Amino acid sequence: MTAATDKEAPKLPETDFTETPWLDPQAAPFIQIKSLSKEFDDFTAVDSISLDIYQGELFTILGGSGCGKSTLLRMLAGFENPSAGQIIIDGVDISDLPAYDRPVNMMFQSYAVFPHMTVAQNIAYGLKKDRLPNAEINSRVQEMLELVQLQDLAARKPKQLSGGQCQRVALARALIKRPKVLLLDEPLAALDKKLREQTQFELINLQHKLGTTFIVVTHDQEEAMTLSSRVAVMDAGRFVQIGTPLEVYEFPLNRFVADFFGTINLFDATVTSSVQVDSCTHTIEAALDKTGTLVKADCSHQLNQGDIISIGVRPEKLSISQKKPRGKNLTITNGIVEDLAYYGNRSIYRVRSHSGRMIQVSAQNFQRTKELVLEWDDQVYLSWDSSCSVVLPE
Repeated sequence: MTAATDKEAPKLPETDFTETPWLDPQAAPFIQIKSLSKEFDDFTAVDSISLDIYQGELFTILGGSGCGKSTLLRMLAGFENPSAGQIIIDGVDISDLPAYDRPVNMMFQSYAVFPHMTVAQNIAYGLKKDRLPNAEINSRVQEMLELVQLQDLAARKPKQLSGGQCQRVALARALIKRPKVLLLDEPLAALDKKLREQTQFELINLQHKLGTTFIVVTHDQEEAMTLSSRVAVMDAGRFVQIGTPLEVYEFPLNRFVADFFGTINLFDATVTSSVQVDSCTHTIEAALDKTGTLVKADCSHQLNQGDIISIGVRPEKLSISQKKPRGKNLTITNGIVEDLAYYGNRSIYRVRSHSGRMIQVSAQNFQRTKELVLEWDDQVYLSWDSSCSVVLPE
């Protein structure tokens, strides 16, 4: 036997799908939504959607008012009956089960804590309704109080609590019955900005400790990006894109998602050339409307000369300076600072380009200074690398 044949082939490292079960072809979904629809008279609120959610996910459904996200959550909870389709949780079809027989619990946007009960009594309410022994109720309430860090406030009434503390009471009350799935309807909407940001991380840590599958409904893009293992962007009763926050933000599938999920500058353009790089990638060159400025970009779409597309660039991908930049793969334009906003850690500039187009730039404030780096009416150059251009054919 030769040395070449005597050697064993190197073993490839096994992929760990613990944090990304949706990428594991062997993983079974914990929740399956199959062709689910809900119609109200002549209006279709949820339009034949399908979705797989895996155990332990913190999954977010994101959309604007009237997109169908709350109706979907209510169908999962059992408060609305589907017009068609199935909901399967842990292998059991619950589509026709009443709300009280489903292995889910729901936390409402208003929190709905009982004003006449103490924190401990609010949390214990569901267990008392189930007539559990007092010893078990007391033990589980104490465990939950410690989990949400309210053990020192157990005897207080809701009127003696802050908004964030009431939110934790509602969360503990929803979790104490140990549901397989927790549904959260705009859970942080009632909190002020600073408290909301703090509570987001608390919610993530709590969900990670418990391992309970969370489904969150929200209209807040930043909240969806912070909380989610994956996010489904919803519009007009359908999912338009499902992916991790990074995938949806950096690689939106169409103009709607790009514009809804975060801030983006969108330019109408016409493809002037397209070259296939490999089986998945094409490099295109496109001329922007009004100016004819040529922009290079990589995309996964097969495009042809003359195709009408949109080119998107996120504000933080743009560079702004008073000196003309140099670079092989840069798209460069110029304009005048028409608006600016100072946020401490960053500044937002709205620049009117020579074509009349308004372009937004987000610039990090790296240095401590008493004066603004740029002022209103300053002449500036804007530039971005070709790798930052997002091609949107729809």
